[in-house]
Amino acid sequence: MKFIIVFLFFLCSAVSVHAEDLTAITDASSLTSGKIPTRIHISYTVNTGIGHGELNEVVDITQKSDAHTFHIISDAQATGIYKVIKPGNIVRNSRGLVTDKGLQPSYYSDQRANKEPSLALFDWESRVLTLKHKGRETQEPLAEGTQDRLSLSYHFIFVPDIEAQAELQLGKTFEVHVADGRSLQLMRFLVGKERLNTPLGVMDTYVLTRIIDHDNSIQRKTREILHEKPWHAEGTQNSEWILLDYVNIVVHIFYKEVRDFYDLEDLWADAERTDYEDIF
Repeated sequence: MKFIIVFLFFLCSAVSVHAEDLTAITDASSLTSGKIPTRIHISYTVNTGIGHGELNEVVDITQKSDAHTFHIISDAQATGIYKVIKPGNIVRNSRGLVTDKGLQPSYYSDQRANKEPSLALFDWESRVLTLKHKGRETQEPLAEGTQDRLSLSYHFIFVPDIEAQAELQLGKTFEVHVADGRSLQLMRFLVGKERLNTPLGVMDTYVLTRIIDHDNSIQRKTREILHEKPWHAEGTQNSEWILLDYVNIVVHIFYKEVRDFYDLEDLWADAERTDYEDIF
């Protein structure tokens, strides 16, 4: 059975999966045999300690001449109380080529409500990644195998089983460069496996859990220098959004994708901003 990937960026539940050709997903030689799915549709919810959301993603595969191209569209929206505070959808797009080594993105966009989208442009010939965010444009070296936030989730569906199993060894870590329009990050995942019941039947899956290197440096430095301990702390279990309440000041420590999603700076855009450097 062809392995699919479950990424634990968030805790996901209520997954609904549809594909026009099931054998295209479960066949290990799907790319070389030509049996690759023309469309994959996944709907799921994300649940975290700080909010909930609903996502719908569609992957379209098109054959042009002797090459296959992909186009992934993801539409996400908050649910519950946060939808009142932060209405509007997050629409992401990823386009590129389907190769014998998996997905090779060429274009990625991330648009929130009516704002200008953040872009990641992949120039594989020159090995240059161009990032465009809030009117700023930067360029980074483009490493082999770099993915974007969408293509990463579907990449291994199109990788031959032997190569996938060589890269994803149970209990070990897997590293990959990931671009999201705002930045380029080297992400580390712990590799696990799980058997899931889906509308397509029982599937053996790889589970890649994001490893976040977290320490208590802020608490430690505050305690050592100012002799202050937080009155209350939240979010330390999963480290996505840590809140440290020192009564007179509240410190928010975000996992980057969570900070981008909730975008508190925009919520408080009318407030006066003060930047501090080298506090310690």
